[in-house]
Amino acid sequence: MNSPLPFFFPFLDEEPTVAGFEVPRSPDASYNNVYPGNADEGPEPPVVPPHLQHTLLNHPSGRGGDAPTSVPLPQNVVLNHLYLENREAPRSVVALGITHRFRAKYVTVVLYKPVQRNGSTST
Repeated sequence: MNSPLPFFFPFLDEEPTVAGFEVPRSPDASYNNVYPGNADEGPEPPVVPPHLQHTLLNHPSGRGGDAPTSVPLPQNVVLNHLYLENREAPRSVVALGITHRFRAKYVTVVLYKPVQRNGSTST
């Protein structure tokens, strides 16, 4: 059985015969895979401003019966930012903290989250 396409689309079997409308051959040089140089890479990300390093998570905690007033007041620039505890050695938990201001008082919320170890399947 013959295909119905030539009946509905008779121009499909025709070849272009008008001079000047041939598809140009693509040059082989347009398909090279040149690796980008260092100039094409973006710059390094900016360094964290030094005033954002002074958070309550990085402040040494008081021992025993120290008064809560011994914790310094946070700077305005550290409010409403999520901070991660600076750690020198790996630990089993990580501390996340955020400080809010409500009128004249400051509220700091600290979340302790367990760290997944490589090869560990527990959640």
